[in-house]
Amino acid sequence: MASFGYDERTVADWERRAGQHGQAVHAALVQQGKVDLQHVQADELWVKLVGQRLWLALALCVPSRLWLGGVLGASRDQRLLARLVAPVRAAGRSLAILVCVDGLAGYLGAFRRGFRTRQPTGKPGRPKLVPEAGLLIGQVVKRYAQRRVIACEARVAQGTAAAVAAVLAATRTGQQINTAFIERLNATFRARLAPLVRRSRALARREASLEGLMYLVGCLYNFCTVHASLRQRATAGCGRKWQERTPAMPAGLTDNCWSVGELLHYRVPPPPWEPPRRRGRKSSRPRAISWVLRPWRVVLC
Repeated sequence: MASFGYDERTVADWERRAGQHGQAVHAALVQQGKVDLQHVQADELWVKLVGQRLWLALALCVPSRLWLGGVLGASRDQRLLARLVAPVRAAGRSLAILVCVDGLAGYLGAFRRGFRTRQPTGKPGRPKLVPEAGLLIGQVVKRYAQRRVIACEARVAQGTAAAVAAVLAATRTGQQINTAFIERLNATFRARLAPLVRRSRALARREASLEGLMYLVGCLYNFCTVHASLRQRATAGCGRKWQERTPAMPAGLTDNCWSVGELLHYRVPPPPWEPPRRRGRKSSRPRAISWVLRPWRVVLC
């Protein structure tokens, strides 16, 4: 109702600016390598646009229910999954985590390649990329018949079953490999974004506008939406029984529940100054010096 009576171009500009601000807030607070991930789940869903169809891939930190990021792509391939691994790595404090995904085979190679670190050798050339030894990957493979799930198999794609069970027990995120938490996040995005609804006439026209709305909804979910499973018992004498928490609070990104106004007016700090890159190749030959003798002066060329 706040936008009732305004021109549609004005409302579209509000959406664009809010999406850009949400993307900047997400990069400044979430993707700084400070989140203790432990257990991550990833999934993808298709989106209908006017005249085309896209894939939206999302990632979630299960212990804190924090949305780590999402990417859009025209096809469900290795490039889409590799772009999804980048925000997960940027947010994580450690790469030794458990990743639970569906039966798409591309996830294995994407996380194995994306979770490699450089090992300097002291020699010229590109350093060696060493895979993360503590990375665990679990898959949930579903079998369909007549567009219905008839069987579901949980398998360990990397690591040991004992190590996977230990992470699940430590994070209290189930007794076996599952993707239930990311599926619930998909439902949240579908409920808040009209273009993600399976049967809808409110289709998005451009990929850029859908990406901006994705960041806006994701930031509202992380900082402004309380989660029932994250609440804690309040301290004695505060006058209430439970303390409601948003996903950003257990992740250590904030200590209170933000309002929508606080999110939209949050001042993102500017990036640190970096000196400009020097163009051209530095010459290794000494500069030629020639003396020009003239009657009244000596000129150094």
